[in-house]
Amino acid sequence: QVRLQESGGGLVQAGNSLRLSCAASGRSITTYTMGWFRQAPGKEREFEAVINRSGSNTDYADSLKGRFAISRDNVKNTVSLQMDSLKPEDTAVYYCAASKGDALYHSRALYDYWGQGTQVTVSS
Repeated sequence: QVRLQESGGGLVQAGNSLRLSCAASGRSITTYTMGWFRQAPGKEREFEAVINRSGSNTDYADSLKGRFAISRDNVKNTVSLQMDSLKPEDTAVYYCAASKGDALYHSRALYDYWGQGTQVTVSS
């Protein structure tokens, strides 16, 4: 199985940027669709971004399009989420996930492996 570890979270002022990274170990991520989700206090974990196995296709939650960008490096076995123009409502724990399937999944039920999450806090 693949193990995932997120990093890069922290406290940032609104309008600034953060770049989250997800390092995979145990298996190559080449055969996994990779996604990012987030969970704010008192809310369900929700889809943010997904990238296909080769990195040629991506999809995003409608509220994020134009601000966040997902990418992957299959050689380094990492996935990243570049977050620009951050808003206080982006405050959440961000999770990296891997799916054995081969489609741009939005549903968290279709992901097989999860990291522990990294906290992102955006101050106003």
